[in-house]
This record gives sequence, C-alpha cells and structure tokens, in this order.
Amino acid sequence: MARDRRTPKQWTSQQLDRLEDLSISKLVPNALTLLGLCSGATAIRFALVGDWEWAVGAIFCAMIFDMLDGRAARWLGADNLFGVQLDSLADLVSFGIAPAVVMYTWTLSRMNGAGWIAALIFCACSAIRLARFNVEAARDEGATPANPYFIGLPTPAAAGIMLLPLLLSFQFANELIRNPFFSVALIAITSVLMVSRVPTPSLKYIRFGRSTKVVITVAAFALAALAVYAFWATLALTIVIYLVTIPFVIHRSHVGRDALEEDDPEPIYSEDGHN
Repeated sequence: MARDRRTPKQWTSQQLDRLEDLSISKLVPNALTLLGLCSGATAIRFALVGDWEWAVGAIFCAMIFDMLDGRAARWLGADNLFGVQLDSLADLVSFGIAPAVVMYTWTLSRMNGAGWIAALIFCACSAIRLARFNVEAARDEGATPANPYFIGLPTPAAAGIMLLPLLLSFQFANELIRNPFFSVALIAITSVLMVSRVPTPSLKYIRFGRSTKVVITVAAFALAALAVYAFWATLALTIVIYLVTIPFVIHRSHVGRDALEEDDPEPIYSEDGHN
C-alpha cells in the first residue's frame, strides 16, 4: 500500500481546496441551471400527454431560471467555464429541443415528415447559436455596455417567438392559429435570426434616457396588471413587442457603426479576417 507522503499542512490545504469547490457560491448558479434544464425536460413530458399550458409554463419557468443563474453567478463571483458550458447544454434542451417537441406534438405533426424536419432545423440552429455564443464570450466579443447587442437571436427569445401560436390559441379559438404553416413560418424566421449576424437587444446592457425609463416603467406596470386578467395574452403581447423592437435595434446599431466609421475611416477587422 502506497504511503501518503503529504505533510499535515499540505493535506489541510487540499481539503480546504475541496471545500472551496463545494462552496455555496459555486453550487447555487449551477443548481439554478439544472433546475432550468429539468423545467425544459418537463415541458417535453407535458407535451407528450397533450398538456399544452403546463408545457409552455415549464419552458417559461426555464427562462426564469436562465435569467437567475447568470445573475447569481455574477453576484456570487462564481463565473467559470464549467458554468458556461452547463448553461449552454441546459439552454439547448429548454429552448431548442423542448419548444420543437411541443410545437411538433401540437401542430407540426399534421405535416408528417416535413413538420419533423422543421422541428429539427430549429434544434440545429439553436445548437449553432449557442456554440457561437460560447466562442464569442470566450473571445470577449459578446454584448458589452459599449455595444449592448447580441449577434443573432438568443435561444430563449427564439423559443418564445416559436411558441407564439400556442400562446394565442389559449386566448383565441381560431383554427388558423393552429395551422402548421404558421408555425413553420415562425420557425423559418427564428432559425434564420439565430444563425444570422443581426443585432438583437441585450436587456442586461441597454441603457435608456430618463424620459424613456418612465415610459418603460409605466408600460411594465400596465403589462403586469393586464397579466392578472389575461396572462397568456399578455405573454404573447410581450413577445410581439420584443419582435417589434428588433428593427429599431438594427437601425440603432447601424447608426452607431456609421458614427464609429466616421471617427475612424480605416476598416476594422475581426480575428477571422472579416470586417
């Protein structure tokens, strides 16, 4: 049997390092991420038994956990590569696979193989979006206070837009809403936006003027009050508002880029050689 040659000081130091790895500051963000993953997986279970409201609710619970885990990691100083990779895997399940399964079982199955292909395309584009986000984050090319935009549509937003017909069906009994071609059109839009270079808003870094903040605060309280009486309709309205903001974000981003080029006429190239 090999003899332990560590000194008591070395052994104590190693044990303290192990306890630090198990500290609450590191466990809490990852636990929230795993709760988000479980919420996404639970949405699939509800979809398979046709419980659509609970399926959508589980996906939006995953969105809440997705917002909380990042904030908890920054607040506790627990940002690390493990958490980044775990978060992306959870997002792929909750905002890539789960919405695709929900929409396939709800309406896309009417198109047989074509509907399943549409669902697979959404999953594949979600994976590409998340992989690119990880690479950009590692290179410090993500959203910043100076450039408060994501490149491409984030997967949680894509999932919300994809689920829009299902949300509308909770409030309006119209067969046209359940038409699979409507869902396929939204899948096409969200899939293209996810893998595109289109700037989309990052709520974490966007700053508003004082007058704009007042309007946004009043609108937020109005939406909260409306949600009490028509929750699903309010959720659908919020997603539509987000969609409407994207063209304004694109315009604002181009204006900022033009101003930067006027100050510095030399072309700016990224690491891969593209401007």
